[in-house]
Amino acid sequence: MPALQRAEATVRARLLEVRGYTVHLDLTRGPERFGSTTVIRFGCAEPGSDSFVDLEPAVLHRAVLNGQPLDVTALDGNRLALPGLRAENELLIDAEMRYSRTGEGLHRYTDPADDAVYLYATCGPDLAAKVFACFDQPDLKAPITLTATAPDDWTLVSNGAPVKSDGGQWEFVATKPISTYLFTVVAGPLHSVYGEHDGIPLGLHARRSLAAELDREAPELFEVTAASFDRLHELFDERYPFGEYHQAFVPEFNWGAMENPGCVVFRDEMLFRSPATEAEHERRAMVVCHEMAHMWFGDLVTMRWWDDLWLNESFAEMLGYRIAAESTRFTGTWTGFSVQRKGWGYDADQRASTHPVAGNGTRSVAEAMVNFDGISYAKGASALRQLVAWLGDEAFFAGLNAYFADHLYGNAELPDFLAALAAASGRDVHGWAESWLRTSGVDTLRAETERAADGALTALTVVNEGERPHLIEVGGYRIEGGRVVPAGRVAVELGPGRRVAVPALVEAGAQLVVPNDGDLTWAKIRLDAHSWRLVTESLSAVEDDVTRAVLWAHARDLVRDAELDPAAYLGLMERHLPAENVDSIVEAVLTFAHVHVVGRHLTGARRTEGLAAISRTARALLAGDSSDGIRLAALRAAVETSGGEPQLAELRGWLTGEGVPAGLAIGPELRWAGLARLASLGELDEPQIAAELAREPGTEAEFGAARCRAALPGSATKAAAWQDLFTPDAMSNRVLEATARGFWTSGSEDEMGAYALRYFERIGEAARRGDIISRLLGETLYPVAHATPEVLSAAEQALAAPKLTPSLRRNLADCTDDLRRTRAVRAAFE
Repeated sequence: MPALQRAEATVRARLLEVRGYTVHLDLTRGPERFGSTTVIRFGCAEPGSDSFVDLEPAVLHRAVLNGQPLDVTALDGNRLALPGLRAENELLIDAEMRYSRTGEGLHRYTDPADDAVYLYATCGPDLAAKVFACFDQPDLKAPITLTATAPDDWTLVSNGAPVKSDGGQWEFVATKPISTYLFTVVAGPLHSVYGEHDGIPLGLHARRSLAAELDREAPELFEVTAASFDRLHELFDERYPFGEYHQAFVPEFNWGAMENPGCVVFRDEMLFRSPATEAEHERRAMVVCHEMAHMWFGDLVTMRWWDDLWLNESFAEMLGYRIAAESTRFTGTWTGFSVQRKGWGYDADQRASTHPVAGNGTRSVAEAMVNFDGISYAKGASALRQLVAWLGDEAFFAGLNAYFADHLYGNAELPDFLAALAAASGRDVHGWAESWLRTSGVDTLRAETERAADGALTALTVVNEGERPHLIEVGGYRIEGGRVVPAGRVAVELGPGRRVAVPALVEAGAQLVVPNDGDLTWAKIRLDAHSWRLVTESLSAVEDDVTRAVLWAHARDLVRDAELDPAAYLGLMERHLPAENVDSIVEAVLTFAHVHVVGRHLTGARRTEGLAAISRTARALLAGDSSDGIRLAALRAAVETSGGEPQLAELRGWLTGEGVPAGLAIGPELRWAGLARLASLGELDEPQIAAELAREPGTEAEFGAARCRAALPGSATKAAAWQDLFTPDAMSNRVLEATARGFWTSGSEDEMGAYALRYFERIGEAARRGDIISRLLGETLYPVAHATPEVLSAAEQALAAPKLTPSLRRNLADCTDDLRRTRAVRAAFE
């Protein structure tokens, strides 16, 4: 059957009211399947009507509706018809389900470090039916009571608190009413650390092979968790509503984290098995705050349908950054948002697939999946920052608290949210929403100046070339003693298409003018020519972190829009990055330089020189007096761009612990990155990879070895990797991702060009392998660097195929847009 349609969900929600689920999972039936027995009690508003339940079993043993057996052979795909419903109903479903290897449903993982087995459930969206029979749509919320049978040495964690754990028999308290996509259970011989804050029991959980990492990271995780709780309790009238609060770090997770009430799940790379930068700690803190904000936005009050996804993600994103900045030691999160996170959203909002933040008319769950993107997260968060700046904190949070009170444990839509804010503020919030939430695309704010012969500013006008109103700050800066110091910031309201004069900065003698200084809005900026020249000369001397982030993001935009030679961006990097003192800026610039500028936009000798420029910059940072976090980011870049015998000899030494820059260490992830670099250059072979894999078994070794094998330049190894990538069930989701990352990093131009064309001949096969594999093959494996006319033509032909799933079509369309952009950049500067 196709994915659930909104029209079907609307009918089912009008008809049914779910009283509760009782779910029993038998986790002792071997490595392929588990038992799932579900009892659903539900009412029907129109007795005699028919409906259906969602279920995706390996074997359906028994289905009983109101005491009467149903024909199990009548299961149609993932739906079982429920005929002749009564006013009150009880449905029993007894089935065997398949474990997942793709992180969709109940994922089963064997830890290569010790062969211990772990499980975790990912149920959203549209995945709960892979775990238990249910009415799988967000607006049919109900309490869920879980019981389970598990091996005696396992620990289980779920949404509700455990009330029994005896001899492998587990029972959990019923949850508050929640949507089915928010159910989870985490199971295995877990290592756990427990705490308490403000009367809320806390738990942290991970694989036992990560016990040392969890113990080391627990104090910081508890500290951030406590600070986030305290701040959210200050902001919201309703206290945390879901009892205990567990955070589980699980292997092979597809996303950063998932906001299951009472049991948030994170990818276990966040436990930092290798040394981490301050920016990575900062991002983790933001994610902890983001997921906790979901306990209110998404869990307590849930969107009615997936086209209001932003009511979950945009709010959690904005509050995640804000709470981390206000209430934890990670006060610089907005700098990272400006220089890293927003680029993801700006890219998405300039592609053909762009969409409004809200009200997208999503017809099916399959269409909803493609909108978990930079628009729903980064752009939505930026729009909310604008809204808060416009309304003020008092009115904004008064409206939110009214919204929560009106929809407690229920569902809501955009009009409900807007009505609450309009009532609290007295402002035309509906008009604001029409401009900001129901339109797509990125506006541009341009500074126009008049200057005297010596460059002195004589007139300044800021122009809104877009269709939205913007409340911004315009910053002016002077050059004094080699530093770029503030000359003043002026708040400016820019209506659509408006031009606003800013005389105050003229009077202050500003030399550099920055529209959207402070980064309060969602818009690209364009500087006047004099200001851009000052940026190229003095960027590293700008004192304000967020201003530097805005200017680096501006340079990134210029490259992508073919207005700045990519080689000039690398020149800016070489000149100014060695003096940078913020980890997130260093990471963002080095990553864009490596992945986009060198990896896509430059070719031939320009690419070779580009790699050398990154390598020189990284080594300049290593030689300087930067923080250990910045030097670690530089070491990573140096490892991944090493070339030529002197640098490769240095890299080999680093991997054996020789000559590692003082104060730094080569952890497992960086070690495997170095090995992948050597493999791509033909400096490593299969026996060496196998020896490394055996030396220290674990997740990093498993993923690293897969990446290295795919990176080997030989024709036979490329053919083997290619075969595995396109063979269903040959690899788990994360091993496939590692293989895709390594594949394009080596090989002759002719051979890899042929693979790029073969890619589009075979990519349609991914449509049969689910959304996650479609994303990995359609995005991670996409041949982004092969921007030839032949490859672009093949891409466009593949997109014309009629049987692509929405997820695969979106991934291919987005990457093809990027391919066209790369061709435009090359045409402009080569």
